[in-house]
Amino acid sequence: VQLQASGGGSVQAGGSLRLSCTLSGNDLEYYVMGWFRQAPGKEREGVSCISYSDGSTYYADSVKGRFSISSDDAKNSVYLEMNSLKPEDTAVYYCAASLVSGRYFEYAAVCASRDGINYWGEGTLVTVSS
Repeated sequence: VQLQASGGGSVQAGGSLRLSCTLSGNDLEYYVMGWFRQAPGKEREGVSCISYSDGSTYYADSVKGRFSISSDDAKNSVYLEMNSLKPEDTAVYYCAASLVSGRYFEYAAVCASRDGINYWGEGTLVTVSS
């Protein structure tokens, strides 16, 4: 399994960016996919994930109402629309995938912690200036 991420860049506060991630080597239905981020000096945290299998989504409290995640099973891809960006959203964003697990009532809840992630993509930098 490989994850190929694209998107990111620099934007002013209040602006928008879109991240994309494509999974290769298996089918999207077997995975929860999404993004984590890591700011300088901070732990890597789950931002948003989606499960094509049960339709569940996960959003960190800090991005609820501003970020939106979606998936396209035909393209084996997920997309993160990031709106109303804030300087505190500045971080390296990592695409992540986790095999669907029955441990969670909603599969996407696995993204509350990095411990359940099986695969990581390369990071892409998002910079939000004030």
